[in-house]
Amino acid sequence: MVHGSVKVTAYALAAVMAFSGMSITADAAAATTVLPSGGVDLTIAKGNTLENITTDVSGTALEIQSILMPEQVEEEEQPSEEETFRNLVIAQVNDYVNVRSIPSEEGEIVGKLYDDSVGTFLAEENGWYQITSGSVTGYVKAEYCVTGEAAVELAKQVGTRIATVTTTTLKVRTEPSLEASVLGLVPIDDDLVVLEETENWVKVDIEEGIGWVSTAYVTLHSEFVQAESKEEEERRLAKEEEERRKAREAAAAKAAQSQTSSGSSTTTYSVGSGSEMGVAVAEYALQFVGNPYVYGGTSLTEGADCSGFVMSVYANFGISLPHSSSADRSQGYAVDGLENAQPGDLICYSGHVALYIGNGQIVHASTAKTGIIVSNADYKKVLAVRRIF
Repeated sequence: MVHGSVKVTAYALAAVMAFSGMSITADAAAATTVLPSGGVDLTIAKGNTLENITTDVSGTALEIQSILMPEQVEEEEQPSEEETFRNLVIAQVNDYVNVRSIPSEEGEIVGKLYDDSVGTFLAEENGWYQITSGSVTGYVKAEYCVTGEAAVELAKQVGTRIATVTTTTLKVRTEPSLEASVLGLVPIDDDLVVLEETENWVKVDIEEGIGWVSTAYVTLHSEFVQAESKEEEERRLAKEEEERRKAREAAAAKAAQSQTSSGSSTTTYSVGSGSEMGVAVAEYALQFVGNPYVYGGTSLTEGADCSGFVMSVYANFGISLPHSSSADRSQGYAVDGLENAQPGDLICYSGHVALYIGNGQIVHASTAKTGIIVSNADYKKVLAVRRIF
């Protein structure tokens, strides 16, 4: 006897016959069809369908489960990005809010969620939000954060809208039309800051200026600053202290050298203070100012694009970097703001990357028109500062 509810799957008769080791027998005298089903005897009276059957031969209730063919199944609708914003927890504080191990001020501090930084809501307990953000999972005081409907509009303000290129070479046009002239070219996987969105086009910021790209060739998403774990903060502070020590030593060495050497330097651009290796990278890069820009190029003399220039400069110091400005945003470790940049740091922009030389300036392979030049580092919005050494 079969106990409990049994699920029976209704397939087309031909599909049942296809199963290996299973057979269908027809009893002409009883005018019934018997379907073997994993040891459960199921008899269908003539004229009945599977949907008409509610009990098996013993009287046990059967649950009939119809199966839809693939073409009958509608794809589950994915939530819009705006709907996902309701599940964000956004810090609104002067500096940061502690992330704790338990929903109590007695809990261990496991990380920090800085102002306008974002986590994902997991649960609410006694005035605390449980969140996950970056590598941190823990609790933050609800009074210092917003979530739900309040987070939707705020997320649009604190997030950076990014268009990631999905085609080998994307043409950025002067107007939102395939007939418009080409402003510049952007390689696959590069990230561009979105300034405006329409149904089929987005306005983006590239090195050559402001242009438009078709949404058919990019994917759109929003990026947010996330929490920093206690361990990540400790590592960052230790590295920063080490860099400051090296900078003081380098500055002292330069001062001693200037007192004992005669003559003047032929370098047009001065390199700021920083780590010895970072200063060396900046000085080496400045040798190539005036050389050409070539899309996809990596030659410091014959021509390079922005990431090719940075890659080739660092290759001279035995460091391998990707030939991609967006990938450069994850190299080394983060530096908090342009004001803390040192020579040799990577300065990342929308679809562009440069090398910081100090004193608020960068050296970079800019455009085909300008070649490799020196510019002010704040000439447009900085997305990230990354330190390799």
